[in-house]
Amino acid sequence: MNPAREESLIIVARAVKTRGLKGEVVADLLTDFPERFERVSRLSGVGPEGEQERLELELENYWFQNERVILKFAGYNSIESAKTLVGYEFGIPEAERVELSKDEFYDWELEGCSVEVRDGLAIGSVREVMRTGGVELLVVEDDARREHLIPMAQSIVVHVDISRKKILIDPPEGLLDL
Repeated sequence: MNPAREESLIIVARAVKTRGLKGEVVADLLTDFPERFERVSRLSGVGPEGEQERLELELENYWFQNERVILKFAGYNSIESAKTLVGYEFGIPEAERVELSKDEFYDWELEGCSVEVRDGLAIGSVREVMRTGGVELLVVEDDARREHLIPMAQSIVVHVDISRKKILIDPPEGLLDL
């Protein structure tokens, strides 16, 4: 088994269409750190069918255009070859992620965490992080598949333990009844 295939990835872009005649793809940026492309020479491509379609790609060139990134990979030199990458997500090894400060977390680190109230009452687990333009919201699903929206305010989310996949909250009265 190839250890590179087993390594967890952080997805940084998704190819949405081809560009030009020289094998470039236009990709949506899926990272808060677009400057990371300055230090990247290889990306792993994961096809629409998942890990069984994983490619290791050498990044020849990139540039930004209209909130997207244009990627040029070695060996993809025509529009036909670039079309085969449309729908692929491109990632870097998790070990190469940008280190965040102590009280910042990647969405994927929070997803799947169990959420409990300070008194020990289990609420559910984080399904996703919703960005609203203000304070991010944890979308927590309980055993009955009901959603609870928990603001990521310091006064409410009092402790996050990523290693134990546990989040402790102190919700204001009525928050969990919504």
